[in-house]
Amino acid sequence: MTSPPYDLISDADVEALLASHPNNVVRLILPCNPEATPATEPGTPRNPADTPPRLRHRTEVPLEARYSEARDTLRAWLDAGVLVADDTPALYVYEQSGPHVLQRGLIGDVGLVDPAERVILPHEDVMPGPIADRLALMSTTEANLEPIFLLYNGDNGKATRLVDEVAAKRPPLVTAGTEDGLTHRLWAITDQDEIDAINADLRNRQALIADGHHRYATYRVLQRQEHAARQALRDGTHQATPYAPQASQHLSLDAPPDRPVTPSPSPVTSFRHELTDHLAHPSAEPASAPAEPRQVLGPWDFGLALIVDSTAYPPDLKAIHRVIPGLPLTEAAARARGAWQVHDYDDLAQGLEALQNAAEPAFLLAGESGTHLLTDPDPVQLNLAMPDHHSDRWNSLNTSILSEFILPKVWGMEDDERAVRIVHHDTEAALRLAIQTGGTAVILKPLMVHDVLAVAAGGERVPRKSTSFGPKPRTGLVLRTFAID
Repeated sequence: MTSPPYDLISDADVEALLASHPNNVVRLILPCNPEATPATEPGTPRNPADTPPRLRHRTEVPLEARYSEARDTLRAWLDAGVLVADDTPALYVYEQSGPHVLQRGLIGDVGLVDPAERVILPHEDVMPGPIADRLALMSTTEANLEPIFLLYNGDNGKATRLVDEVAAKRPPLVTAGTEDGLTHRLWAITDQDEIDAINADLRNRQALIADGHHRYATYRVLQRQEHAARQALRDGTHQATPYAPQASQHLSLDAPPDRPVTPSPSPVTSFRHELTDHLAHPSAEPASAPAEPRQVLGPWDFGLALIVDSTAYPPDLKAIHRVIPGLPLTEAAARARGAWQVHDYDDLAQGLEALQNAAEPAFLLAGESGTHLLTDPDPVQLNLAMPDHHSDRWNSLNTSILSEFILPKVWGMEDDERAVRIVHHDTEAALRLAIQTGGTAVILKPLMVHDVLAVAAGGERVPRKSTSFGPKPRTGLVLRTFAID
């Protein structure tokens, strides 16, 4: 049973998914405490009349216990045949369709190369907390349980044409409907000539991370840790070091790890679809360079990814809203009046209409007492707040102005995951959370795709949680584990 991506699942969603079926993939990506696992045989739906066990919030459970449960669940599903490895190596054509929605792409393994090669372009900042969390999950389960989402300019190349041909002419392996009204279909490409043609088409292209920045950062951290651990083994300096997730709290995307993960001497047998899609190959050494032994690639040198040709299937870019718990709406609006024009509205609908018609930068503040639209910031204050080392385009983004001006200068707070809550797309949900927490919702317009692409091409990254590209891949259709890889 599938689920949305892990970062789109609320606590209430976790409980609903757990109650819906004992084999929902949420047990792997967001496990709760072990006592909450229903005592039913794999594949047996829960009786709706049963009272679900109380679930402790996942952050109450230590990382080690939390993801040991995910590892044990994965093993149990493999032993019971809930998950079965495909016999033949394949790439997977993945289609999402629904009212006004059609997106097709390829799911496979993408090669993890040095960011300096600019093969895969991040466009968004990351935070250490989510990286530590996903690193604990991947290290403990030795698996990529859900794909990241990449976009590339395919120019109607061979890969795109083959994707469309497969979807039009071949029977799918899987057809499934989800609660958002989308139909998901999956096909396997196993013909080696077709796989080779896809790789030849993709090899010299560049991709943008549309979704999954924290998971991509985790791929890179895990890759460095595994290389360091194996180099220590070769040098005879390795000492057994248990995985310590707290050591990862200070890791950034490309910082060296504090300590390596001890490589498992005998990985558990795990589910896997063989995945062979590589976006790039290592650059050839100059002819004059001394020959060195070729490094043997391991499963940690690749990461599970969905790659979509954005010219054939333009992405849907939506906004990500903020909620500031404990900052009452009246106080938030009062503080803003010294730097912004503040327009008052009675309800969310009126405020959203005004926001839609307002010139950027503009923000809608919402809470229990109504809504307030912020427009026309004081240019002197705004200019002083925005950093000189960023481009004018970066400084003009609404999320940049929020993180550099409104949050620290107007409201006196930092933009971090503890002080600022994130709500994807849903303005009603943002308002409800603001009311529940006695705080203020900050409603934003979505960024423009060309602005995001230009910022990434210039080597910059937009502030965290600035973009929500869609539709996102459903979790649970294709999984990858290191043991079989």
